[in-house]
Amino acid sequence: MNIILLGPPGAGKGTQARILVEERQMMQLSTGDMLREARTSGTEMGKRVAEVMDRGELVTDEIVIGLIREKLEAGGAPGGFIFDGFPRTLAQADALGKLLEEEGQKLDAVVEMQVDDEALVKRITARSTCANCGEVYNDISKPIPADGKCTVCGGTEFKRRADDNEDSLKTRLMAYYKQTSPLIGYYYAKGNLTTVDGLGEIDEVKARIAGALG
Repeated sequence: MNIILLGPPGAGKGTQARILVEERQMMQLSTGDMLREARTSGTEMGKRVAEVMDRGELVTDEIVIGLIREKLEAGGAPGGFIFDGFPRTLAQADALGKLLEEEGQKLDAVVEMQVDDEALVKRITARSTCANCGEVYNDISKPIPADGKCTVCGGTEFKRRADDNEDSLKTRLMAYYKQTSPLIGYYYAKGNLTTVDGLGEIDEVKARIAGALG
């Protein structure tokens, strides 16, 4: 099963993707992770990525699609793939659809996680992550354990993103609404879209996504 998780910054996509990886043996294809991995890989594609990033330029859609193609052809994901951070635009959605068709695969579901803006601000400004493994915590819904240790790796250092503040979030939300929200209509028209309530405890949202995926 190949899926896309859609939703604004702070909707909980990363947390739910990790759960799907653990429970369904899926592979999360994070654009950021793939670029960092490629940059140090020494491959021809990796050299292209390094050159672009070293110049301070944005990596092209063509390069990202190339990285995704490599992952699809390498396999190793019995449960399928979760696309994270891509597509962000209609052009990228078209490119991904074409790539999947060329690889003899298809997009099975697009899950939109809906969270209202006010709730997002509260959630984001209370967010922190484990500096070692990246596990996400929240002062309100999932506080750091009383013993000060990460429940995943046992790390004791936690950090907050510099842009996890109200002003930065509003800027990121505006970018999302302009660029990415048109994908909701795009995938609805294709019959792929399912919408779930992204508010609530992690297990509640997990159950809603499981129901959407079947």
